[in-house]
Amino acid sequence: MQINTLAPKTPRITTARVGRGGTRGKTSGRGTKGQNARAGHKKRPEMRDLIKKIPKLRGHGKNRSRTVRPRISYVAVNLSALEANFAAGDAVHPIALTQKNLLGSRGGYLKQVKILGTGTLTKKLTVSGCEVSAAAKSAIEAAGGSISYGS
Repeated sequence: MQINTLAPKTPRITTARVGRGGTRGKTSGRGTKGQNARAGHKKRPEMRDLIKKIPKLRGHGKNRSRTVRPRISYVAVNLSALEANFAAGDAVHPIALTQKNLLGSRGGYLKQVKILGTGTLTKKLTVSGCEVSAAAKSAIEAAGGSISYGS
């Protein structure tokens, strides 16, 4: 065995270096001229140019109250639905409405409820934890019910 006959067990695999002679002459497989033919070529991302063309505005946007403060959206529940689903003397609150399938939950949280005055109410109900319209309030109180705004 001589030192010039030794070879590594797993030869080192390197990528072919471009433009060093051999079978790839002249442009070395890079085409001709331009940005792609140069060493260290990187094309400028097209998205960056599009982003830079968009006008930049200072501040919070068109409507600050919409961008800073979250908007509360209510689920409407009519008096006719309360009349059909609750017995006289029952307590009406978001959990009871969810159990009667009049209200869904979003991500584990109960939605905000507003009771509206569509329909008639003949039963005495105790409403709590819900927003109530003026027409619904007068109808609930006329039927002998009560409204408390705490939970």
